Amino acid sequence: MSHPARLFAIIPAAGLSRRMGEPKLLLNLAGQTVIARLLNALDHPRMTSRSVVVRQSDIRLQAEVTRFNGSLVLPEIDPPDMRSSVAAALESIEKQFSPDDTDGWLLVPADHPVLDRELIEVVLDCWQTNPTRILVPRCGQRRGHPTLFRWSLAREVAKIPADRGLNWLLREYANEVTELPVESTAAITDLDTPDDYRRLVSEWQAV
Repeated sequence: MSHPARLFAIIPAAGLSRRMGEPKLLLNLAGQTVIARLLNALDHPRMTSRSVVVRQSDIRLQAEVTRFNGSLVLPEIDPPDMRSSVAAALESIEKQFSPDDTDGWLLVPADHPVLDRELIEVVLDCWQTNPTRILVPRCGQRRGHPTLFRWSLAREVAKIPADRGLNWLLREYANEVTELPVESTAAITDLDTPDDYRRLVSEWQAV
C-alpha cells in the first residue's frame, strides 16, 4: 500500500560565520535566535523530520537545535561546504526513514533567517498538487529557497563534481525544474554580514 509522500527538511548549519564575525545562527531576531525561527517555520504536520547539520564542536548551536526539537546530524569530520553537509543529512535520513523515491527533501539554507510558515505552506501546497522533481521559489528575477527535491535526486548529490555546489543539480536537471513565483522576499533574504543583520533588525523593529 502506498503512503502519502513524506518530506524531510535539511538545514546545513556547519559554517563558521566568518563574514559575520560571530555565530549568526544564534543571533537574536525579533525575540528568537535565527535557528529557532527556521525550526519553528518548518514545524509543520507534513514535515517528517527537520535535520540540522552541525559541527561536533558547536555545543551552543547543538543545544539550541535540541531545544526546538530539531534532529541533529553531527558528521565525524566537519563538512567543508554545503554539499557535504547535505550529503551527511541525506545519509542520516536514509538510515532512519528509508525514504521512497517519491518522497521529498527540502533544502533550507541556515542563512535564510526570515523564512516563515506562510512561505513554507505555499511551497508544500504547490508540490502536493504538482510533485515535480525540483521545485524552486522565484521572487522577482531571483531564485530562492526553500528548494524542494524528489528523494530520487538524493543519490545524485554524490555525483556533483568536486568544484561545484548544489546548484549543479538544477543545471543538470534543468528540464525538470519548476519555478514557483512568490511575492515573499523571505525566499531571497539571506544573512551573511553584520550589515545584513543590522538591516534585518531595523526592518523587524519597524514592523
